[in-house]
Amino acid sequence: MVSRLVLGCGPVGQTLVEALAERSGDLLVIDDASSRVEALRDEKVSASLGDPTDRETLEERGDDPNVVVVADRDPDANLEAARNARELFPDTYVIGYLGRDCSDAQRAEMAALVDHVIDPTDAVVEQILAVVVGENAVLSANLQRTLRAIEGKLGVFMHDNPDPDAIASAVALCRIADSVGLDCEPCYFGDISHQENRAFVNLLDLDLRNFDSEAELDLSEFGAIALVDHSRPGVNDQLPEDTPVDIVIDHHPPKEPVEAGFVDLRSDVGATSTLLAEHVQRLGIELTEDVATGLLYGIRVDTRDFSREVATADFEAASYLLPHADVATLDRVESPSVSADTFETMARAIRNRRVEGTVLASCVGKLSDRDALAQAADQLLNMESVTTTLVYGFRNGTVFVSARARGTDVDLGETMRAAFGQIGSAGGHADMAGAQISLGLLGEVEQEEEASLASVVSEVITDRFFETIRSVPRGDGEYSRGGEASFDATVLEGED
Repeated sequence: MVSRLVLGCGPVGQTLVEALAERSGDLLVIDDASSRVEALRDEKVSASLGDPTDRETLEERGDDPNVVVVADRDPDANLEAARNARELFPDTYVIGYLGRDCSDAQRAEMAALVDHVIDPTDAVVEQILAVVVGENAVLSANLQRTLRAIEGKLGVFMHDNPDPDAIASAVALCRIADSVGLDCEPCYFGDISHQENRAFVNLLDLDLRNFDSEAELDLSEFGAIALVDHSRPGVNDQLPEDTPVDIVIDHHPPKEPVEAGFVDLRSDVGATSTLLAEHVQRLGIELTEDVATGLLYGIRVDTRDFSREVATADFEAASYLLPHADVATLDRVESPSVSADTFETMARAIRNRRVEGTVLASCVGKLSDRDALAQAADQLLNMESVTTTLVYGFRNGTVFVSARARGTDVDLGETMRAAFGQIGSAGGHADMAGAQISLGLLGEVEQEEEASLASVVSEVITDRFFETIRSVPRGDGEYSRGGEASFDATVLEGED
């Protein structure tokens, strides 16, 4: 249960307390005016008569609160209360109201003492409430505290072949780390090969570090490790499975318990970028144009322009980001040039298609760009009477599979796991999923036998998929369209 301690109750504090009293969590107000204390008690608010600047009064309270708000009208009283709170509760998130007519010296001292300063010249009650009583406000406070405790450089790792949500989240977390003076580097394994994703990185001039292989990785250069848009080392990335993780921020439901010093795991939002936008806003960090643009694009991509698995929080985050974002750059990102290889993959997917009812499957053979599969699966979904598409090809001893669905009750994530989970990695969302399957001995087929290999792969993949999807009841069958798979498709396809 969240516990909040309010020291002093001037006009700002009074308004704040009235709102806090309606929220869940423990609340205690300490004030030296008996009339205010009695009025608070009449409103069923826990209030104690005492000097909010007295150190002994705070020591008698017992265990540390999660949040302390210093909210008297007098700047000197607020400074003294903030000094005591910082000394007695070093790990607590402290918010300091400057009070009326504070001097520059008082302002500077308060800024050095507390985690967040409320300035009476530009603060409104809504701003205070957003920081203090937001549903996940303590998460932001704990994230900032965790970052401040890190010594050395923070390595922020995205999942393999990162999509815009992972990229934007990593860059935003580094921005938060920078605000507390922590050196930070956004890192990934694999490729950023999708045309829109490459345009996204290049147009925003994002500085990302690509590790070509696990052998190149030397974790000793990092003082701490963070994971964004996935939650376990060695799963969806090429980190060693036993890598200690300090921070995890993700919106995908985990398959297993997540272990880290700080965990923000909320599957009720549509994008990890939404979570990072909330942290940036609550912590009062200056939002640069590249970070705002990246986070907005990450939300739009993961929610398919607010049409898939979208939550109120996604709209609120987008509303906050939009005034700071470069919309013209987003337009350029979403209209990149398409490579000849991608067009060729789409052409092969059309030529090789096999259709049963409303379901289409197609093998495109050997791949030069694995992200072209997702684009082909999206395009084929526009064919008349087709509601489900499966497009796959092989590269470097692995079969890559991309699937899409629209207007059907079949949960693709569950269907893909049922079809391919025993022979590879599979899963995803209800309307977008993927798989990776090792060719095994088939991977040793010579180059000139590509057609033979494609035939063998096609028999295995297409037949298993159609057999599985035939067994899935429609309507109120065993798979629920609204569910999410516990294995994230971002690894499988390099996008969400």
